Amino acid sequence: MTLSVPKELKVVMNKHLEINWSEVARQAFKEKASQIELLDAIVSKSKLTEQDALELGKKIKSAMWKKQYKELV
Repeated sequence: MTLSVPKELKVVMNKHLEINWSEVARQAFKEKASQIELLDAIVSKSKLTEQDALELGKKIKSAMWKKQYKELV
C-alpha cells in the first residue's frame, strides 16, 4: 500500500528518521480496524432505528445549543 501525506507532515517525519513510520501506520490501521469491528458488533445488537438516532441527535444538538447560549448570556 502506498500513502500520500501532506508536505507539512512529511517535513516532521523526515526530522524523526529514528521512528519506523510504517509501523506507526500499521498500528494506527490496526487500532482503527478494531474500533470499527467493535462498532459493528454494537450496532448489530442495537434496536435503535435510523429515525430514533436522528431524533436523538436533534435533541442533543438542541440541548447543547441551549447550554452554550446560557453560557454566553
